[in-house]
Amino acid sequence: MKRLVVAFGFLTRLPIPRVAADMTDFAAAIRWYPMVGLTIGGLVALAGWAGTLADPWVGALAALAAWVAVTGALHLDGLSDLADGCGAAHGDRTRLLAVMADPHVGSFGVVAIVVQLLAKLVLLHGVANWWPVILVPFAARIGPLVWARWVPPLREGLGSAVAGAVRLRDVVGWALVLAVAAAVVPPLAVALVLVAGWWWWLKARIGGVSGDCHGAGIELVETGLLLALVVGGF
Repeated sequence: MKRLVVAFGFLTRLPIPRVAADMTDFAAAIRWYPMVGLTIGGLVALAGWAGTLADPWVGALAALAAWVAVTGALHLDGLSDLADGCGAAHGDRTRLLAVMADPHVGSFGVVAIVVQLLAKLVLLHGVANWWPVILVPFAARIGPLVWARWVPPLREGLGSAVAGAVRLRDVVGWALVLAVAAAVVPPLAVALVLVAGWWWWLKARIGGVSGDCHGAGIELVETGLLLALVVGGF
């Protein structure tokens, strides 16, 4: 239970009680990321449904605002850093990592954030029902378990500790839950392709994974799943 609280404290801005935790607890908290995603999805869907009572675009904006607020834009920051690194690197991996480590936001990062927010806003407006949206953040947060286990960490520290904390049964267990969810909402099956695609890209382009890579992957998988819901009529 303590590690679930740690996961909520790390991934959200919800008022969570403080608990004493060490590096092992922070690393093992990754096993609970999909559960945190369900809570995030519930709040996003609730905000969207409430906003839609006034207007569909208000609903989409309310859902997006709730999404950013509850996560504290944590994953958008990772997407921004990765975009800056890829945009400035020109194939130089050393420069890519150096730019990703820079706390300043560059033009590529700003563009990535704007495009990502616009994409989510439009897609949230396009969903036919709000309840399947609950499952989008859940499915996307299965990704870090896969990437942490099968992509080497870029740096020592929490990243390498997380890699050792993900057990095969954690991945299999959440994958089975996803399979059940996909039986009800078939477009969620696209998560398997999106997670695997990001794994391949990290291996081929970056050669490892970091917190920024996890955050960027979560954002992109979420957008891909929203698109799948819209195309699938959900």
